[in-house]
Amino acid sequence: MYRFASALLAATLVTGSAFAQEQKTTTVPPDAKAARQPEPWTKIPIPQLADFHPQQPKRIELKNGLVILLQEDHELPFISGNIDIRGGSRDVPAAKTGLIGLYGDTWRTSGTPTQDGDKLDDKLEAMAAKVETGGDIDSTSVSWSCLTKDEDEVFGIALDVLEHPAFKADKLMLAKQQAVSGIVRRNDEVQEVAQREATKLVFGADSPYARQPEIASVMSITLEDLKAWHEKTVVPNDIIISVEGDFNAEDMEHKLRAAFEGLPRGAAWPKPANEFPGPKPGLYVINKPDVNQSNVWIVGLGTERNNPDYYALAVMNEIFSGGFGSRLFQDVRTRLGLAYSVSGGYGASYDHPGMFYTAALTKSESTVAATKAMLDQINKLKTEPFTDAELVSAKDQLLNSFIFRVDSKDKVLTEASTLEFYGYPPDFLEKYRAAIESVTTADLARVAKKYIDPSKLAILVVGNQTEFGTPLSDLNMGQPHPVDITIPMPAAMRQQMEQQGPGN
Repeated sequence: MYRFASALLAATLVTGSAFAQEQKTTTVPPDAKAARQPEPWTKIPIPQLADFHPQQPKRIELKNGLVILLQEDHELPFISGNIDIRGGSRDVPAAKTGLIGLYGDTWRTSGTPTQDGDKLDDKLEAMAAKVETGGDIDSTSVSWSCLTKDEDEVFGIALDVLEHPAFKADKLMLAKQQAVSGIVRRNDEVQEVAQREATKLVFGADSPYARQPEIASVMSITLEDLKAWHEKTVVPNDIIISVEGDFNAEDMEHKLRAAFEGLPRGAAWPKPANEFPGPKPGLYVINKPDVNQSNVWIVGLGTERNNPDYYALAVMNEIFSGGFGSRLFQDVRTRLGLAYSVSGGYGASYDHPGMFYTAALTKSESTVAATKAMLDQINKLKTEPFTDAELVSAKDQLLNSFIFRVDSKDKVLTEASTLEFYGYPPDFLEKYRAAIESVTTADLARVAKKYIDPSKLAILVVGNQTEFGTPLSDLNMGQPHPVDITIPMPAAMRQQMEQQGPGN
């Protein structure tokens, strides 16, 4: 990266100097001046990139299946650890949607039978340390961070929280109140509404990857639900522990073995078996009379990272929507001036398809024009040949940005832990550079033809329909389907709000 920056700086300085000299010479024809323009940056030698071999963490697998990843880093007197547990929000029954969020919040704030959660806050704050719990789409976790000198004590607290959670009723009720507060405000931000509903179009409103908690489902969750989830998921063969920082790996391994090796193996967490048909093609509309801009999303199904075409798709995506120089940005925003912002991506998740999307924020009156421009660029992925210049630029962008994912030991550990969690080979990242470099324009044409199908896309427009100007019928997508974003209210809550009146 430094050599590219130096070359760019040299080019800028030389060009500026040449320009200043040209200003003094007004009699030389422009063509002649251009012919004499010095280009010393073209003579700067650029060596081949060195082989990519990041320092991998030490991996230990216990007899009960628990995996430990250790990454020593003595730059600072600091240690951080994470305990990732398989099983998340996609794995709970639909009627209990919201359970994982409440579980993650209540787990830590409740503390343990011997250590009150509020007192733990004070104790950890005095040490400038943290112990946190949380939940995600496919996992829950306990994490800790502290100064090296406090590691034994802080890790002891984290272990106690993991093995002996209290799950108190008052903390669950507080978490519920916070969750409900978020639900009743979830339609306030138009961009969040657009992204949420676009995700539903791709995966299905009832899909574990798109469903959302409602007031009724949140309020139905009990302490028994939290305890049952904890008992079901906290088994060693579904746990990955990663620790980074100022420690001796042998000593840390001994400590973790002593804490976890005696735990009995449990049932392996099942791999997801969902089907992903993609969105139902058509035009979908959410009317927001209180805005003067439209959020437009064009969406389809993406791919998985273990797809052999993942690398070619990544390069194609960079050319299509990778930044200021992408086809999408240069056409829709720069040339046509139809969007405040425009973005896209051919998403690739680790164990399920990602989302292919193109999104823009545009003035209400340019809604249809911006949508047509985005559709045109999607179609051109199949009809407009990819150039060698686009290929080289996209590869440079991907490879130069990739290094920042692994430019520190903690980032390398995070990537290694992710690969371990999803069952990817440990050298997956090392192969990335060579795989990207091997992509050709023929590969781009092949994957565009194979994976880009405009007939399988759905369009979502969120905006003020009275100000669109050009009717949506000009998109030739058929009759628009209105999307209902009404927040279901339990009868008792609706009655209470009606009694309080507006503004309360």
